Amino acid sequence: MITTENKYKPNTTLQPKMVCKDHLVSGEKFNIEEYEKGILKTHPVPENLPRYYESEDYISHSDSQRNFQDRIYHFVKSHMLSKKAKWIYRYFKQGSILDFGAGTGEFLNEMKNSHWIVDGIEPNNTARNLGALKGLNLKSEISELENKKFDVISLWHVLEHIPDFQNKLSELKTLLKDDGLLIIAVPNFNSYDSKYYNENWAAWDVPRHLWHFSRNGIKEKFAEHGFKLVNEKPLKFDAYYVSLLSEKNKPKSSNLLNAIYRGFLSNQRAKSSGEYSSITYFFKKESKT
Repeated sequence: MITTENKYKPNTTLQPKMVCKDHLVSGEKFNIEEYEKGILKTHPVPENLPRYYESEDYISHSDSQRNFQDRIYHFVKSHMLSKKAKWIYRYFKQGSILDFGAGTGEFLNEMKNSHWIVDGIEPNNTARNLGALKGLNLKSEISELENKKFDVISLWHVLEHIPDFQNKLSELKTLLKDDGLLIIAVPNFNSYDSKYYNENWAAWDVPRHLWHFSRNGIKEKFAEHGFKLVNEKPLKFDAYYVSLLSEKNKPKSSNLLNAIYRGFLSNQRAKSSGEYSSITYFFKKESKT
């Protein structure tokens, strides 16, 4: 995951749709407000946002497997690495890729082992150091890339963390080749598990998740920026993992069996609606006229 300087200034005139608690670090409460049709935002955004990532339980910046929850996360993550790579191979057999918000570098390591030219952006120093142990030279910011162009740019559960995500999207577009592929994976607040767990849904993850997207919201926003949606892929394991975390967020004791059932039910209902817990979107640049 990735954090950046907070440039987002919230509109304080809106009535919150929901109030959610930071279950990971502070215990503070934050509003979920409507930003645009199909896009919600977290308010207020703390000025010291990086502090809210300072937890041993923030697994994206760690390779540890201290407990059952960590082991599930890393098992699923390992399983998904080859699947994500295969999704990309449908468009490019080989090429160059930038992973924005590279974490500890597992995905880039998978691509490097398939003889891709890899670059990664990850501001978190601990995560970068873990990436270095895998032989990866992760950068802390885009300016270090020296005007490179990429066949593929990926943001796996990163967009929701970026305060100025529209400016960042424009910046990334300049790094993408004209026939390049932009991959965005984000939670979907219209999923069944979101509606079932309501304010306890773990994928709200306030205040680290600053933005919350629906399928239509993200498609319309990317179209505004000159991107054409070419494919969607569900991240089905996310429904189970998010449900497991959401059970822990409930005021009453968590229930592992209920988490499994709710994850299953979320995926089953999404077969007809398309509203999976998390979705990966594949975008191409619109052709210049």
